[in-house]
Amino acid sequence: MSETGALYRKYRPQNFSEVKDQEHIVTVLKGIINKDNIPHALLFSGTRGTGKTTLARIFAKEIGTSSIDLYEIDAASNRGIDDVRELKEAVHTVPYESKFKVYIIDEVHMLTKEAFNALLKTLEEPPAHVVFILATTEEEKLLDTILSRCMVFRFRSPSRAVLSEIVTEVAGKEGFKLSPESADLIAIAADGSFRDALGVTQKVIMALGEKLGEADEVAMIIGAPKRAIILALLKAFHTKNVELGLSVINQAVNEHVDIKLLLRLLLEHVRTIMLLRNLSNNQDVILEAYNPDMQSELKAITKESSTPLNSHLLLKLIATVEQTNRSPLPALPLEIVMVEHCESK
Repeated sequence: MSETGALYRKYRPQNFSEVKDQEHIVTVLKGIINKDNIPHALLFSGTRGTGKTTLARIFAKEIGTSSIDLYEIDAASNRGIDDVRELKEAVHTVPYESKFKVYIIDEVHMLTKEAFNALLKTLEEPPAHVVFILATTEEEKLLDTILSRCMVFRFRSPSRAVLSEIVTEVAGKEGFKLSPESADLIAIAADGSFRDALGVTQKVIMALGEKLGEADEVAMIIGAPKRAIILALLKAFHTKNVELGLSVINQAVNEHVDIKLLLRLLLEHVRTIMLLRNLSNNQDVILEAYNPDMQSELKAITKESSTPLNSHLLLKLIATVEQTNRSPLPALPLEIVMVEHCESK
């Protein structure tokens, strides 16, 4: 498993039944195949690591296309007019042994304007034996004329619960056990990507060997904050203790914590407090991702008659995430929010 991304390739879905969290797409694709009404062009749109290329390969296999008649093109490195002209000529040759030749064009938004226009002409008059599957992470960059000639499928990012379930299952198959809190931490770090979730899981397995993956150990490996840092930050915001807050942020920087991940986890915890304060039902469900100690801490804060850990702070933290992406000093936006929050009445 030393090769980067090996777990993702090893456990890549091989058929429709193995595809997770994209039922709205799988159902339609199955219907298309059952009715034998295969469109000549499909567009798979979604964020990275959501399974666009994987599902494109599965669809190609399900319509009977063999590997010799399946072509994958990376538009990022084959983005010019000459590349598309070569493609335009190649599509007219009949398949070697399949009913359809399938062309998967990944990151299609990377094509030049001239290449787009050439591709459009190919999409307008495609040979009957050709199916194009265009994949993109930036649908908004595509010409409307391209979109209008494709059957569009928009992939959703997998839920945190689904990612947690997958990394737990894959780790188990690899002979490794993740604690529920660790699996949830990896799911948050993956930021809606199947590929990233399994990449992080592989990193944890390689670092810990046969040990149980407990939350603080996993946090250290992936650059996430330990539980104590999150608790201390919550306390600082709750009590408006600026000295404590700034010292904890400085500790996180010294421990090489990923500040973006720290903010995401802080948002999760403050959101949980807001939900607990406003929802009387399903509180066990809201807290199920946390270990017993953290559950007790969150419940204690929630029981306070008044706490500044509320929707207003959440809005400030959301803005802080955006500012962190642009800041030359990643921790600075969080430090500013801490100071402003503690000075407010």
